[in-house]
Amino acid sequence: MVNPITAIQKFYDETIEQLKKCTWPTGHELYESTVVVITTMILVTLFVMVADWVCELAVKYITVG
Repeated sequence: MVNPITAIQKFYDETIEQLKKCTWPTGHELYESTVVVITTMILVTLFVMVADWVCELAVKYITVG
């Protein structure tokens, strides 16, 4: 059976080793990605709001007459 403390230390060391291999985005890349995400969120929100409004009108039209 493996000592839990040794296993945790090994996991930590391997995690640090893998993180050093990662390429991290530059500040400009991070800014551009953030703008894309926020813009997409706004567009999807607007689409869902319009779709909800259209469905609401359709249900009212069908049920009220």
